[in-house]
Amino acid sequence: MNVESITADHVLDTQGLSCPMPMLKTKKNIKTISSGEILEVIGSDPGSKNDIPDFCKKAGHELVGETEENGVFHFFIKKA
Repeated sequence: MNVESITADHVLDTQGLSCPMPMLKTKKNIKTISSGEILEVIGSDPGSKNDIPDFCKKAGHELVGETEENGVFHFFIKKA
C-alpha cells in the first residue's frame, strides 16, 4: 500500500523519545482504538525500525506502511 494513500485514524508522536518509550506508548495507544482503525506512529528512535514491525507481528496487527525521511519514521498500524 502506498503510504500517501493511507489515512490514519489516530496519530501518536513519539519524536525525541528513546527506547523503550516509543514502544510502550504505541502498545498503550493501540489498546484505545477500535479494530480496523489505523494508528500512525511518528518517531525518531532508530530502534523503532525493528521494534514496531516485531510488535505488529507478535500482536497480530498489520503494518500497512512505513516511511523514513530525515531520521523521522512513520509507521501505519492497522489494529487487528
